Amino acid sequence: WGFLLLVAALALGGKAVARCPTPCVCDNLRAHVLCLNGNLTAIPGAIPELTKKLDLQGNSFTVIPVGAFLATPYLKHLDLQHCKVERLEEGAFRGLGRLLYLNLASNGIALLFQESLDGLSALQQLILKGNRIEEIQSGAFGHLGSLTVLDLRANALVYLPDMVFQGLQALRWLRLSHNALHVLSSEAFAALPTLRRLSLDHNELQALPGEALARLDGATWLDLGHNPITYVAEEALAMASLKHLFLDHAALQDVAPNAFTHSPQLRTLDLRENQLQGLPPLAGVRGRVRVSLAGNPLLCSCLLRPFHDWLVRARVQAEGSCATPPALHGRPLDSLRPPELRCSHPQPRPSPATPSERPRAASSRQCPQECTCSPDFRHGSCENRDLWDIPQGFPGDTRLLDLRRNTFRMVLPGAFLGLKELVSLHLQSCSIRALRPGALRGLESLVYLYLADNCLSTLAAAAFEGAPRLAYLDLDRNTFTHLPAGAFQLLPNLISLHLQHNAIGELVEGDLAGAGGLRWLYLAGNAIRRIAPAALAPAKMLEKLHLEGNHLVEVPTAALRGLPSLSELKLSGNPIKRMGDGAFLPLTSSLQHLYLDNMGLEEISPGAFAGLGPKIRSLYLESNKMSNIPDMSNFTGLEILNLRDVPFHCDCQLLPLHRWTDKLNLHVGATCGSPAEAQGLKVKLSTTFQTCPGWGRGEAGGASPDKAKAASKLNKKKRSGKSPARGFKTSRA
Repeated sequence: WGFLLLVAALALGGKAVARCPTPCVCDNLRAHVLCLNGNLTAIPGAIPELTKKLDLQGNSFTVIPVGAFLATPYLKHLDLQHCKVERLEEGAFRGLGRLLYLNLASNGIALLFQESLDGLSALQQLILKGNRIEEIQSGAFGHLGSLTVLDLRANALVYLPDMVFQGLQALRWLRLSHNALHVLSSEAFAALPTLRRLSLDHNELQALPGEALARLDGATWLDLGHNPITYVAEEALAMASLKHLFLDHAALQDVAPNAFTHSPQLRTLDLRENQLQGLPPLAGVRGRVRVSLAGNPLLCSCLLRPFHDWLVRARVQAEGSCATPPALHGRPLDSLRPPELRCSHPQPRPSPATPSERPRAASSRQCPQECTCSPDFRHGSCENRDLWDIPQGFPGDTRLLDLRRNTFRMVLPGAFLGLKELVSLHLQSCSIRALRPGALRGLESLVYLYLADNCLSTLAAAAFEGAPRLAYLDLDRNTFTHLPAGAFQLLPNLISLHLQHNAIGELVEGDLAGAGGLRWLYLAGNAIRRIAPAALAPAKMLEKLHLEGNHLVEVPTAALRGLPSLSELKLSGNPIKRMGDGAFLPLTSSLQHLYLDNMGLEEISPGAFAGLGPKIRSLYLESNKMSNIPDMSNFTGLEILNLRDVPFHCDCQLLPLHRWTDKLNLHVGATCGSPAEAQGLKVKLSTTFQTCPGWGRGEAGGASPDKAKAASKLNKKKRSGKSPARGFKTSRA
């Protein structure tokens, strides 16, 4: 499609791309502008005012500034996937009152502010999948009254505060899969009157969040699979309209008999792949219901007889088969007869105790004089008040406390006593030099701790005493010269650790002791020269490792062993000149996203990518110095391949790359750096390969004469500087 659009643009003599900013392609008939996989670092100017669809995938914007799209008020579709966006300024999308679809997937957004999405009153679909969103401020979605689908999959959410989705009056599907949620406030889903489908699968919920779910009167579909839920308690789920409930691949050991009494419309109950030996008769569940128990270790003894009798009596259809006793192994439940369910020594099966609910702290409405407190959102703020001491006297039910931009210098023991419900604590830019032992004592609910932009150079483990649920620790832009070894021993739930832009010189064995649950480690912008082979060993669950902008001169292959879940590795901007064989062999079963751009890389050995293949989704190699790359024909799952600004030598040795990129349904940006007659030409369309032996064999689609002629014509125009349609790509669906 990309080639055809280029030829069409040439055939029209440039009419289809009038008033089109370089390096974009404009289809004025459909009011569609594409500026794909380019070098853009700012939203291009001169986009036609009447544009309705703007596709900016694969650029490098970092920040979307205020009013970035004021010149295109008629936009209905905006795609900003894979644009390395880290921040949305408040008011970034103002003026887009007609926009229906906004895709911000696969960027680096970490925080949604209250006004980040202001101005999108007509928006119907918002895709934020695959970012680094750790926290959503209440009110962030308050201007999205028309939104029907909100996709927040694959982010870094641990906690949902009260009223976090307030304003989403038309929302029908909320997608929160593949986060790390383990705390949901009781009012997290309040004010969602039209929600029909909620996806909470692949999170860290240890109990069914019944109180929060009870607010969803109209929801018919609930997915809670792949959570470590061990028990469904009595009357745990009160959702009057619920029809389909998925609790598969959890850790269920028992379900209370009346767990679903208040969900009378239930039609599908998926309990596959749990640890259930049986079930009691389920009160309130009857007729036309399908219960799936496949993959459970069902004990088909007399203990199962009440459940079996109930299946027949209530006309419930059950799927599953016996695991024991041996005589009944493999027998489907619906084939059993009551006399077969017998016990030699019948004993009642014990039910686990229902998890006790933490008593709610009594709240009072006091607030320190220098601060403001919001009882509706349970927020307290003393931001930028020129304070030298941490204020006391906040309401006991405060969930978020913002103390940024003050001058505390140190945090003393017991500084936050009485705030047992505090979840998020902001202490950025407070000139803090020391976090004393016991400073966080009493913060038993704390999940997020932000200490960026301070003067910390060391931390003792005792500093985190009393905050066992801490999951996100932000220490960016401090003065650490090494990881604070031992500091994580009291943080068993730590998931995300930010130590970017410090002065860390190396990682040594023991640095991450105690961080067994760590999933995301951000170390960009330090001075790391060496990573000891065992330095990362304690973090066996690590999924993301960001090492860009350090001083590594080789891939730390030995240190990557023992990380079976690592799916994203960033080495961009390290002075790695040569990449040897087997550089990524320890990650062959898990790696999906690999960043090797802007390194000055001069040579990649033929076996450097050995073991990698179909699992790789994105590979960034732009802005390097090699003239060839190894065979990557088995990288069949690629969605992004960036080869811009690499001086390829377009001789017959590069013919395999030409053939491969010609078959890819991707724009890779590869251009010839030499020989002189090919310099600046796209590798994919260059005619310099037509003199190579075997040129006529195996060309993509048989390289028709018309296509060769069109490519030759296009190359001549490129050499004369007359190409009007640079930068177009077609992407995978």
